[in-house]
Amino acid sequence: MVNACLCRKADANVTQALPDDRPLLTIAIPTFNRSGYLRLALTRIMAEVESVGAGRIEVLVSDNCSTDGTPEVVQKAEAAGLSIRYVRNSENIGWARNFAQCVDLAQGRYLLMSGDDDVLCEGALRLLVPYLENADFGVICMRPYGFDIDYRAEHPGGAGGIKRFDDAGNFLLAISQYFTLTSALIVNRDLLVGVDSRQFVSTNLATFHLFLRAALAAPHNLYVGRYLVGSKRQNSSSYEYYKVFVEEFWTIVDAHVRHGLSANTLRRLETQRLFIYYPFYMLDLRLSGRGDRKGTLAALRKRFGSRALFWFWVAPTLSLPRPLAIGWGTMTMAVGRTVRGDFSRGVTFLRGRLLRRFSRKSTNK
Repeated sequence: MVNACLCRKADANVTQALPDDRPLLTIAIPTFNRSGYLRLALTRIMAEVESVGAGRIEVLVSDNCSTDGTPEVVQKAEAAGLSIRYVRNSENIGWARNFAQCVDLAQGRYLLMSGDDDVLCEGALRLLVPYLENADFGVICMRPYGFDIDYRAEHPGGAGGIKRFDDAGNFLLAISQYFTLTSALIVNRDLLVGVDSRQFVSTNLATFHLFLRAALAAPHNLYVGRYLVGSKRQNSSSYEYYKVFVEEFWTIVDAHVRHGLSANTLRRLETQRLFIYYPFYMLDLRLSGRGDRKGTLAALRKRFGSRALFWFWVAPTLSLPRPLAIGWGTMTMAVGRTVRGDFSRGVTFLRGRLLRRFSRKSTNK
């Protein structure tokens, strides 16, 4: 067990170069008071590490001074044979700084920042390690899926292809719906040398810029279309959607124009977000009644007010009377998801929800 020092020098925020005799991949798990989820995550990681040989993989757990059974979960995983570098903060430093700390502490050539409630699916490392060993990618994106209860039963299935991208802009467009999910992104840590890991710790997307920097700096990036990561749905703290995925998101994206993000890619990202990504969340806002609808509309209008696509495609779901808004939002969400190629994943999600609802009704009779 290692206690992380909270009194760091100012230059410790800048990612440092590491020697060559290091692990191929660090799987880092920032965690706080979620020992039950962590237990499953470590169990899956242990099985994956065993399949490729332990010497290639570093497992790092950064515990943000948990008050539950997290230390015991780590100890049991170690006793079962998983080598873990366990860092326990002497106080809760906040989730964002804990994530950034993982970047600073990771020793692998590549880094996967995995959520404590997310899981690697069977065969993930066997598939990925040859690519990590034999090529020099900036980012490898694994296709994720959401699950509610059982990551195996809710797996969408399918093999999925693997595509190398030699243009960073096309890569960002291809994986844009995933690129704030750290559990799906393996980042080349060598490309982050000199980058301030804490530049955006005041936001809800504290490590998003690290992914963008690595992807833009690399000659090649890789997308693995097979579902390799199960992500627990709706398991994060509440936040106001527009503050995170409109205001903070585009502030960070805009900051990368000076790091190679082209004006054409930026424009296409905006179009893609409007057409495919935002309709689902606008529909959810109207269905649930949660969130600040006026604030959301104002934030979107500030960013996209000059875009006809915004006024025609997104704004009606926020501004129409609720029955009409839900009908319009359902249509735009379905079209966007179909264009994106997520129809099968949506069917799996809907089937699982319906089966669980039917099961609950049967139990209550």
